[in-house]
Amino acid sequence: MTAFVRPGRHRVAVLARDGLLPIELGIVHRLFGQAADSAGEHLYEVVTCALVPGPVSTDADFTIVVEHGPSALGEADTVVVPASQADYAATGGDLGPELAAAFARIRPGTRIASICTGSFVLAAAGLLDGLRATTHWKSSCLFQELYPRVAVDPDVLYTDEGRVLTSAGVASGIDLCLHMIRCDHGSAVANEVARGTVVSPHREGGQAQFIQRPVPAPEVASTSAARAWALDHLDRPLTLRELADRESMSTRTFTRRFREEVGMSPVQWLTRQRIERARRLLEDTGLPIDKVAEDAGFGTAASLRQHFQAALGVSPSAYRSTFRCRVTDAGAV
Repeated sequence: MTAFVRPGRHRVAVLARDGLLPIELGIVHRLFGQAADSAGEHLYEVVTCALVPGPVSTDADFTIVVEHGPSALGEADTVVVPASQADYAATGGDLGPELAAAFARIRPGTRIASICTGSFVLAAAGLLDGLRATTHWKSSCLFQELYPRVAVDPDVLYTDEGRVLTSAGVASGIDLCLHMIRCDHGSAVANEVARGTVVSPHREGGQAQFIQRPVPAPEVASTSAARAWALDHLDRPLTLRELADRESMSTRTFTRRFREEVGMSPVQWLTRQRIERARRLLEDTGLPIDKVAEDAGFGTAASLRQHFQAALGVSPSAYRSTFRCRVTDAGAV
């Protein structure tokens, strides 16, 4: 996880292409536009740009008029590329001359993100070669076929490879924007944006739960009760047998149902929840690292460091030093 905060207001440029999905443009403006510090000062400036200023067609029965041209990309700290209807007919290859010229304006080190099939543009630009990426699950097979050097993961809501991020279909753009805000300014700011937008600060699982598959029989139970119980007991060791017993299932059946509903294994889910709890404790409290590890269910500081480094690329201490000063909570440092 890398924070992309520069002095002054962070500038986000959204590249609108003909065939734009308006909802994806609105997501970026709405979420980044709401982010504010404890004094109520806006943390981002969001601008929309096009390859040529003027009317841009959408997939709806209206066009939008974009004032800014591609020069806005060269002034951005973050560039977001939403989907376009044109992506659904992508044939691979390099960027066209107009897009290539626009992308050449982006400064080295600028964070670049895509929403839905906007990832096709990032792949065509060579930005995803050798990296993990995602796109809408309906387009994932075509994406992998056209760009074999990209490690496509069709099950997740978004990917974060540091400078380059991708998200799955439409609504996952919300998850990605909240993630970037969280990386830049901490959970407190991102959670406030989520509350203002009336969405969950962090959705469980990935888009695997939305991929078409046979509808389970009505009598098949959910694993939600076990998940709720686990969240109340993260501070102690939890076994697969205990979780399965909460739903009166065999461990094999429980594991299968859990994957179908959440998109990951119970162990992966527990680790993610423990990391999220540890993040909140590091941001919102002055608890010693050993105590954070204990309360989050990792047992020891060494285990916490290992999992934190694997998931976020930083140590717990480094994470706290980055985000603790940005939290409005008045807990002890």
